[in-house]
Amino acid sequence: MRWVYIAVVALFAIATLIFALQNLQSVTMSFLGFRVSAPLAALVAVIYVLGMATGGSAWALVRWAWRGSKQP
Repeated sequence: MRWVYIAVVALFAIATLIFALQNLQSVTMSFLGFRVSAPLAALVAVIYVLGMATGGSAWALVRWAWRGSKQP
C-alpha cells in the first residue's frame, strides 16, 4: 500500500509540474476591487493553499462540535 501512495503522490507532483510549465502566461484576477496579475499556475497554487487552510479549519470545527455534543 505504501508504494501505491508514493506512486499517487509522484503522479500528482508530475501533473502539477506539467500544469505549471504550460501555464506561465500572466492573468489578472480581481475580487472586491483588489486586482492581482500573476502567472496562472501561481494563482492556482495560492487558491489551493487557501482552500486547504479554510477546509481544514472547517473540518476541525465540525469535529470539535461533534465531540462536544457527545459529552454529557
